[in-house]
Amino acid sequence: MKDQAKHTNVTTKASTRAFSTMARRPAEGFTNNIDSTQMDMGALPTEEQRAKWSSEQDAARQLFINTVTEEQNSLESLNALQISDGSGEGHKFPLPELPLPRDLIKKTRYDPVVEQLTNLMMRDGCKATAQRYMAFILQTLRTSSPPKINPLRPLLPGAPPAGHLPLNPVLYLTLALDSVAPLLRLRVQKGGAGGGASLQIPVPLSLRQRRRTAFMWILDACSKRKSRGSGKNMFPAKVAEEIISIVEGRSGIWEKRNAVHKLAVTARAAVNYGQKGFRK
Repeated sequence: MKDQAKHTNVTTKASTRAFSTMARRPAEGFTNNIDSTQMDMGALPTEEQRAKWSSEQDAARQLFINTVTEEQNSLESLNALQISDGSGEGHKFPLPELPLPRDLIKKTRYDPVVEQLTNLMMRDGCKATAQRYMAFILQTLRTSSPPKINPLRPLLPGAPPAGHLPLNPVLYLTLALDSVAPLLRLRVQKGGAGGGASLQIPVPLSLRQRRRTAFMWILDACSKRKSRGSGKNMFPAKVAEEIISIVEGRSGIWEKRNAVHKLAVTARAAVNYGQKGFRK
């Protein structure tokens, strides 16, 4: 049985594959079998189409060249204009004339009014807290509805319309402050009236002094306002409401300003007190 099994199990030689695993060989064989006489010549572009396409390509190429040339010419003319204006090479716009005007020289980061009022609100050196208060005040003025101007208590001449004030909260704040700022203050001179009686003397105020006096009045009025809530933004909310009431003519600071001016007019005879030719 073993001998019979040996004779029956005859090993055969391994055969190769009937197809190629290379992608190049079928392509080569396919191209070699193509007959050029069997191709459809109508699928190829005609001479007219080739001429049309070549002319379009030439026109597009010429348009690109013209565009680049125009841009280069414009840049050269702009550089020549800058140099002729005295601005110097490498600057897009002409340099400003020197010396600079005084209103263009900025020595502080914030507006002078904002900086002054922030310092007036500061307590115990907490500048960051005062700045947060000022930011909340300006945000409230910006998001509030336009105020209703009272014709009996007009603002400063040249003020913008009421609808434009929320667009510029710094101008809103400055306008309210300068409108109620007093022009004078009363200085008390002891014994100036004779017989030990004190004399009230009107003294003019500078711009910063006027704004400081007006804002101290605003802070005093805010301390008397009733709180409508609680939280860290309660105080700046009162200040913003008082500023809006000033612009609308509802604040009592208008009466305080008028009272100071009336007293100053009454004591106008003592304006020259202490000067040459006036009895001390």
